[in-house]
Amino acid sequence: MAVQSEFWTNYIIDRLYKDNQFLNYAFSDDQYVVGGKKGKIVHIQNPGTKPVVVKNRAVFPGVAVQRTDNDITYTLDAYTTDPTHIVAADLMEISYPKIESVFGDHAGYLVETVADDMILKWLASIAAPNIIATTGPASSTNNVTGQVGTRKGMVAADLKSIQKRMNLDNVPKKDRYVLLESNMLDELTESLNITQNRDFSEAYDAKAGVVGQLYGFKVMERSNVAIASSADAIAALGAAVGATDNVVSIAWQKDCVARALGDRKFFENKDDALYYGDVYSALLRAGGRRRRTDNTGVVALIKKP
Repeated sequence: MAVQSEFWTNYIIDRLYKDNQFLNYAFSDDQYVVGGKKGKIVHIQNPGTKPVVVKNRAVFPGVAVQRTDNDITYTLDAYTTDPTHIVAADLMEISYPKIESVFGDHAGYLVETVADDMILKWLASIAAPNIIATTGPASSTNNVTGQVGTRKGMVAADLKSIQKRMNLDNVPKKDRYVLLESNMLDELTESLNITQNRDFSEAYDAKAGVVGQLYGFKVMERSNVAIASSADAIAALGAAVGATDNVVSIAWQKDCVARALGDRKFFENKDDALYYGDVYSALLRAGGRRRRTDNTGVVALIKKP
């Protein structure tokens, strides 16, 4: 009997959002994929110049001004798994546990790669005013492999600086999130006083992926978020960490970042004579970006020397 293709594709999507909860807190552009799930381009409009407000207008008629919107498009990249080979003698019909054991690793790497790249898309070419450096005590104990020297740790005041940046940009206070690299989260919690730590911990929600809340941000954790060069350029997906590179975490407001999923396919080659069994692979099209051209609502927190 054939493997249920729909089951496998749903399994991948479930893993994507279950293992990477932060993706649930971004604006979904799925409905803007041109051509539906088969499409490769997302097309959205970004509001242009704001209307002028005049107090106690004395000059009539008012001048009508046409609003020019900024047209925003981005492409969906295609992410594919390496083929999975299942020997014919194993099972005639693959059960859920078999998927978990044989295909689970491949699906896991697929969704992890998509999630990693989504963060990079949100951070790509972010402007200097939206980059904040850590200010805590210098430490070399939490360096990632490849780094040398010391970096300043994260403290609560750094998150407050992000809050101030967003407040000055008039970013909505609702639905603010920060995704911290694991070492930076540890440094943050170590910097909290007793009252802050108590309030922080009360927001813990494992199901939602939230480990705490501080200064209006729901805090989430990830073993790695992003890496930047000493010049604050965000490293490409899969790039090796250099000696002077720095760890990056990201803060955002839900409506200021976008993600979109397109085509998702499960491929199977039954009774392959070369493999003496079945061969399976999967494809997922995904993309994302900052929703505003002025970077508003997204901040990169960089752990610098």
